[in-house]
Amino acid sequence: MSGAPLIIGLQSKGRLAEQTHDYLATCGLAITGGQGREYTGRMAGLGAVEVVYLQSGEIPSQLESGGLHLGITGEDLLREKTQDLDACMALLKPLGFGRADLVVATPRSWIDVRHMNDLNEVCTDFHRLHGRRLRVATKYLSLTRQFFARHGISDYRIAESLGATEGAPNSGAAEAIVDITSTGSTLSANNLKVLDDGLILRSQACLAASLTANWSDAARQSLRRILDMIQGRSRATDFKLVQFASGGSKSVARILAALEKELACPVQLDGAGGSLHCPAAALYSVMTRLREAGCKHVSVAPLEYIFEPQNLLYDDFIARLNNNWSGK
Repeated sequence: MSGAPLIIGLQSKGRLAEQTHDYLATCGLAITGGQGREYTGRMAGLGAVEVVYLQSGEIPSQLESGGLHLGITGEDLLREKTQDLDACMALLKPLGFGRADLVVATPRSWIDVRHMNDLNEVCTDFHRLHGRRLRVATKYLSLTRQFFARHGISDYRIAESLGATEGAPNSGAAEAIVDITSTGSTLSANNLKVLDDGLILRSQACLAASLTANWSDAARQSLRRILDMIQGRSRATDFKLVQFASGGSKSVARILAALEKELACPVQLDGAGGSLHCPAAALYSVMTRLREAGCKHVSVAPLEYIFEPQNLLYDDFIARLNNNWSGK
C-alpha cells in the first residue's frame, strides 16, 4: 500500500465544478482529463493523484466510507450526507466559493411569524386546527431535524422535496420550507421570507479529507504537496511585497524591527534597501512609516505563493489521522 495513489473526488458538472477547476488551477493544481465521457482525470505534476468525477451527493458518502482521500463539495452536503462527520472526515479548509445559506422560510403572508419560536406556536396551532402536523419541505432532512430539535420544535413533519423546494407552499405540498439560497431572490419570487433566526448553515465549498481511507506514504506525500500549494497561494493573497531603498538609515532598521514584531511579517534589510511581506490591510500605514523614515522608491508587487516551513493544515490532519487509527 506504500505506493497507492491519493484519490480526490470532484463534482462532475455544474457551477461548483467549474469554480473548483478554476480554484485548483489558480493554486497551481490544474486538472487534466475528465472531459466528455471521461470519469477520471489527473492533477498536473502529481502522478500519485487520481481525480474521479462524481455527483455532488456521492462525495460525502465516499469520504465517509474511505473510497476517497479528499473531496471538494459544499459544506451543506458534507454535513447532511454523513452520519457523524467528525468521526469520518476533517473539513480541512473552506475555499471561498460556492457560498449559499441553508435557511428556514415561511410564506410572507405569515406576518406574525418572524422567529423559530413563532413557528413553534404555529406548528402547535396548525395541528390542533387541522388534525395533522405542519409540513416542512426540504432536501436536507438531517440538518432540518437537528436545527428544529435545537429550537424545541417537534410538532411538524418533513415532506421530502424532490424538485423545486421553494415552490412547495404555493403548490400546497408544504406550509414551510428549508432550502439553500444564495441571494434570496428565488424565495422572494415565491412570496417566502427567511425567519430572523432561521439561518441553519452558511455553506461554501470545502476541502474535506477522509479519516477512514487507507493513507499510503505516497498519498500522504501528495496531500502535503496539495496543501502546500493551496496554503501557499492563500497566504500570498493576504500579503503584498513591499520593496524600498533605505540608504542605510538606522531609523529604517528600527521601524522594520517594529513592523516585523507588530505584523508578524518577514523583513529583509541590507545596506541599500530592503523588503517585507506586508498584510494588504496595513499597506498604506506601512508605506507611510517607511516614507517618514526617509525610504525612497517604495514599490508594491503581488505575491504568487508564500511557503512556510510548516503546514499546520497537513500537520493537524496527520496527527488526527494517526490518533484515529491508533484508537482502533
